[in-house]
Amino acid sequence: MTESAHARKIAFAAFVRRALDDARAMRAWSGTEVSRRTGVSRQTINRWVRGDWASDPEAERVVAFCEGLGLNPTTAFAALGWERAATQRAATAPPPMDPDVEALLRRLVDPNVSDAEKFHIRETIRYLAYRPSLPMDVRKRGNRAG
Repeated sequence: MTESAHARKIAFAAFVRRALDDARAMRAWSGTEVSRRTGVSRQTINRWVRGDWASDPEAERVVAFCEGLGLNPTTAFAALGWERAATQRAATAPPPMDPDVEALLRRLVDPNVSDAEKFHIRETIRYLAYRPSLPMDVRKRGNRAG
């Protein structure tokens, strides 16, 4: 293995470890929960943490991992030495954000908001983000009944 390939493995492993540590500390997510929310298997995540991979991780899996944790994939791409791909991806403008979501984000970073309140905001967002959607015909029936 070349020295640069080894360095990339170490850098990406450190990135994944930090992401997992943050998920545990900030969201109280286990490794299983991270896997479920990102769609990346625990085995794959564990190989990334150990730097135990023969060929580069698939970009789609790296993106899924990052997006599931609310991280910008550009950082992971840079750790992997994919600066060109990271630059291209960063060039796309983010979608417009709903004003209510912006207000919640501001509360989450506001030092005057209690940790308990931030916890409740995160739990509510998590519940809404991952609850199953009702099929359209069930929603329509509910509107007619009311």
